[in-house]
Amino acid sequence: MASATPKSYFWKGFRDGAPFVFVAMPFGLLFGVFATEAGLNIIQTMTFSATVFAGAAQFTALQLLQDNTPTVIVLISALAVNLRVAMYSASLTPYLGAAPLWQRACAAYLIVDQSYACSMIRFEKEPDMTVPQRMIYFFGSVTPITPLWVLGTYLGAVLGTQIPESWALDFALPITFLAMIGPMMRTLAHVVAALVAIVVALLTVAVPFNLGLLIAGAAGMVAGAQIELMLERNKS
Repeated sequence: MASATPKSYFWKGFRDGAPFVFVAMPFGLLFGVFATEAGLNIIQTMTFSATVFAGAAQFTALQLLQDNTPTVIVLISALAVNLRVAMYSASLTPYLGAAPLWQRACAAYLIVDQSYACSMIRFEKEPDMTVPQRMIYFFGSVTPITPLWVLGTYLGAVLGTQIPESWALDFALPITFLAMIGPMMRTLAHVVAALVAIVVALLTVAVPFNLGLLIAGAAGMVAGAQIELMLERNKS
């Protein structure tokens, strides 16, 4: 399988990432609408999306700003939401770390939940892939998503409140994460981490400034790590 050409791996990535276009466009539309409702103009909205390129962090920051949350809390919360990207990067390093610096820099910018999920599943399924094949697959997986995210943001910012509520664009965020998380629940540690995070998030829903989500995320990671350690000890 690893003898396939880089071009063929690009199209494999493209096909694997293509289903996410059904949430990328609504998600982008929703952010564009939300940003204009929060008082950002089109230039500010598009700059926000183009430079941050992290939907969950963007929504988090705007929501907290609308709630008049202190700037320090806004920055900490947005960074905390995006800490998962740092973990994605660490997880991808064994597969892509030997690529040229400029490719790694581009990949770092394009790491999103979808490109990470598609890539890890493919890399684990085909361990004999070369570094160029892995890199081109990664870029292929994010190619259908990136332009639609930017286009959706623009259309949402332009149309603003003209988009009817009956379109229910807010479904895009939970559906996206469900579609990505489901296939990755392959070990006991993953399942425990997810369950602990859900329970703690529900228990801390009243914590101000949405800090309960940060607590839940930390609790989930600790629980998952403890299960991993326990399983490793049992094996040894």
